[in-house]
Parts: sequence; C-alpha cells; structure tokens
Amino acid sequence: MDECARFADILTAAGSTITGRSMVSSTGTMSYSLDVTSRSAAQMRECAEFFSEPELAHLPTARLADALESLAETGRYEHTVEELEVGSQLAWRNHARCVGRKHWRTLKLIDARHVTTADEIAEACWEHLRVATNGGALRSVITVGPLPLADGREYKIVSPQLIRYAGYRHADGTVTGDPAQVGITEAVTKMGWRGAGTPFDVLPLLVSTPDETLRWYEIPSELVLEVEIEHPDYAWFADLGLKWHAVPAVSNMSFSVGGLTYPLAPFSGWYVSTEVGARNLSDEDRYDMLPAIAERLCLDTTSERTLWRDRALVELNRAVIHSYRQAGVHMVDHHTVAKQFISHVEREESLGRKCPTDWSWINPPMSAALTPTFHRLYDAPDMDIRPNFVPAASSGCPISGQPR
Repeated sequence: MDECARFADILTAAGSTITGRSMVSSTGTMSYSLDVTSRSAAQMRECAEFFSEPELAHLPTARLADALESLAETGRYEHTVEELEVGSQLAWRNHARCVGRKHWRTLKLIDARHVTTADEIAEACWEHLRVATNGGALRSVITVGPLPLADGREYKIVSPQLIRYAGYRHADGTVTGDPAQVGITEAVTKMGWRGAGTPFDVLPLLVSTPDETLRWYEIPSELVLEVEIEHPDYAWFADLGLKWHAVPAVSNMSFSVGGLTYPLAPFSGWYVSTEVGARNLSDEDRYDMLPAIAERLCLDTTSERTLWRDRALVELNRAVIHSYRQAGVHMVDHHTVAKQFISHVEREESLGRKCPTDWSWINPPMSAALTPTFHRLYDAPDMDIRPNFVPAASSGCPISGQPR
C-alpha cells in the first residue's frame, strides 16, 4: 500500500485527517499533518512531528506509519534506543528553563524500560549515579524507565532529586538541614528511616510501582560524591561545616516524546555555581547561611544599606566555585554559562530554529545584570513543545501531601 494511503487509513480510524505538511525521509517526501478531531489525535500528531525531526530523517517512512498504527490500535508503541536517546536530547534542547542547553547533544541514555520492581528501579538509579558522577568529570545522563501500564498506573520516583539532604523540624519550629525537604523527611521517618540528625544527611530514595507499596532505599554512600566547602582566603570558612553533592539529578519530571510520556526519567548534568551558593545555601527558606558568614566577615548587618548580604553572598559563591574546582568536580560559573547560552541561542537562530526561553529561569540569582542573558529578549516559553521534560502528574508526596 502507498504510505500516504496507509497514513490516511490510520488517521481516519483515529478520527484525524491529513492536510499538507511535508516530512522528508530516506524514501522521499510525504505530505501530512494532523487535524485534531479526537482525543488521540494530539498524541498521534506529536508522534508524527517527532519522526519529522532532522535527527531521524534517515529512518524509513514505514517506521512512522508503524508507530501511528500501533498508537491508533493500542495507545502506545515501542521506541528504539536511538529514538529514545535522540528524543531525550531534543527534550533538553526544547526545555525553556534550562540555561545549559548548549550541550544538549551530549546527553547519554541509560535504557531501563525493562525494570518492573522497586528493587530494579533503585539499581537503575545507582547505575545512573555511577555513570553521571564519573569521578567528578560529570556526564549528562538520562535514565528512562517503563511506560505506564494500560490502566494508567505508573512506575516513578517520588523523590524530587536522586540526592537531597534531610530537613528535621524541631518543636520550636527551627529546622536542622534543608527546610525544603521537611515533608519528605517526615514521610520517610514514618516509614522507618532514621537519619543521624546532621545538617547534611542524605535522604533515602522513594520509589513507587503499580504492584508494590511505596518503598525507600538508602543510597550507597560511595555513590554520593560530596564537596566540602572551603574558601580560598578565609580558613575559618571550613568551620561552617558546609558541603554539597556533586550531581544534580532531577527525578520528579516526566519525559514526553513522540506522543508517549515516561514518568520515570531521572536526568542530570552539572551545577551552575549559583544554584548551590546563591540558592541552596543562601535562601532564607533553605540553609540561610548569609547571616553567619556576614558575622564571620565582621560586616555591619544593622542596615540593608551596607549591602552585607551581597558581600557575604559573593564570598560564599567564591568558596563554592573554589571548592568544586579543588575537589575536581565539574561546575560552571554563572558568567560562563550565560555566555554559553547566548552562543546556543545564536546557533539555533542561524539554523532557523526558535529557542523558547523562560527569561526568569535562565538569568542567575546574583549579578544578573552583569551577564549577557539579562540584556535581551527570547522566544516565548512554549510548554507544549515536544519532546520535553514536563511536570509529573502528581505534585506532592503521596504520604505527607507536601509539595516536591
């Protein structure tokens, strides 16, 4: 059967029609587009658009027809490893809130679609950390787990990141550790986990599967590379006892590609220095270290006009950058990554592609006006663009109800 005729039969069965859009494949050019007239048509349109990406232009036209036919009949199809890796790279390129997209082609795939138990999911996460950490020479990695079952039940990681520090709330309302993780800390404590009570206890990993109760797993200590924070000029800085982990691995977002959504898809790259120094360790509702640092610097904290917060913030970020470098752990500073992002945008524009960007996310939380990303506008964020990383269907811990 002629492929165009085959497309027409498939799409008509799904309640969609073909109008004129062209896709170039190894077998020639075929015109198509999907007019959304059924619930499944949007899913099929995303599938067709995915296979029209230049990175998949070498695939035979029959591959798209097979995928669409399977979608029409079963609501799903099986990606090849190549399609999954290309899709994850495109998802990174499309994600409007990431300033590090220049390196989108470097994202490596760990295919974990075969896992079906919580134990297997945990092991896949440990392998992710091994590959991503790489002794400090961090690699960008995504691990993709199975699709939801036909009835909608999912395999997923409940933890917001593979590595996070516990937050212990005391009776007087104060918190030891990370206040942002109090909800999950209390949840896993009810499940039987016991932390040491220090400011930097690594939380266990929370895993959910369709056929098992929610389970927690202690992360092997050898997989958690951490950096002790010291200052290049102030020896007393080490006395603050600060540290942070090397690998930022987001685990509470779904990976949407080609009309399918994978709810279990942790991905990681490396930190921008300000994420650690100007947010995690500085925010008043996180570790709130600026007052203590200002005191050790003998700064006048009686008035905001002395800019004591700004001065303490700079020294904390100097310490973070210095410490990661000394430890041999890859990190990029906010000035360098801003220049890299502008280079990425210019390259995308030269190739005739838009670069949807959330201005508020790609500018750093300190010295923003000193970076080139601050001084221009971008294509508006497009949260519907696919492939992409999207918020998980559930936004809270299933035990505590606390936001992730």
